[in-house]
Formats: sequence, structure tokens, C-alpha cells
Amino acid sequence: MNSFEEIQSKWNDQDKIKAPKDGFKSLMKKIEEIKNKQKITNGVLLATVLVLGGFFFYIAGYNNHQVILGLSLMIGSLIIRVVIELLSINRLQRVNRSKDNTLFKQELTKYYNKRRIVHIVITPLIVLFYAIGFIVLLPLFKANLSAGFYTYILISSIVLLFVFSLFIGKQIKTELTQLKFLKDSD
Repeated sequence: MNSFEEIQSKWNDQDKIKAPKDGFKSLMKKIEEIKNKQKITNGVLLATVLVLGGFFFYIAGYNNHQVILGLSLMIGSLIIRVVIELLSINRLQRVNRSKDNTLFKQELTKYYNKRRIVHIVITPLIVLFYAIGFIVLLPLFKANLSAGFYTYILISSIVLLFVFSLFIGKQIKTELTQLKFLKDSD
């Protein structure tokens, strides 16, 4: 085989790169949507940290080791999640959009795989530690609050955990769908 036929054979054997149906703008729009949702998530989590921190000082929780443990687990789990989201936003911003399609897809695939780990492994652990922190506080609530208010807190926390779990699950599914679209967009 002569060199021209070899070159042509290699050219014909290379992977075909298809343009996404909506073009590059659609990909960039999805990336921006993911970044914006991560920023909103961080805002909500940081507001919760501020409320819990304010509650800690309001009740002078620094005088009780059980309060310190419970609120530390709750606040710590939220701060860890905020840091993970900030690192994730940073990583997504560093994806080089000017690279060729294959390298761009590889970077998005790495990002997608890391986000899947965050959603499937780390998020449930964070929710678990947050719940453990809340459970640590329940005996203190029972001892210091009226029976009716304690029952209200107990029931509402179970309902909120259920509702937030559904909300978090929906958000995770949406983000993973968008990331899968980005990953499979060639």
C-alpha cells in the first residue's frame, strides 16, 4: 500500500464527529444552567449554615457538648457540600471550550464522572451526617421544649427530610441528565 492509500485509510477509519443538533450554543447553555444551579445550591446551603450558626449562639450552645456535636455535624456537612460545589463550579469553568471536540468531550466526561460520584456517594453521606447531627439534638429538644412543640419538630423534620430527599433526587436526576447530554453530544 502506498502512503496516500495509508493516509486515506486512516482518514476513513477515524471516528466521525457529529455536531450536536442545536449546535455549540446548546452545549454552552447547558453548562451555564448547571453552574447557575450549583450557585443557587451554594446560596441555600450557606444561608442554612448562617441560620444554624446564629441558632448556636442564640441558645449559647457553646456551653453544651451535645449541642456542639449536633450542630457541628449539621454545619460541617453543609460546609463540606458547599466546598464540593465550589470546586465543581471551578472545574467546570476550567473546561477548555476552545479545544477540539474530542478533548472537550473527554474533559466533560471526567467532569460528569466526578459529579456522579458526588451525587451517588457523597451527597447521601452528607445527608446522613446532617441527620445524625439533628438526631443528636433531639434529646435536648425533648428536655427543653413543650411536648407539643417537640412533636411538631419531630414530625416536621421527618416530612422535610422526605420532601428535601425528593427535591434533591429530582435535582440530581436533572443535572445528571444534562451532564449525560453534554457527554453524549458528539
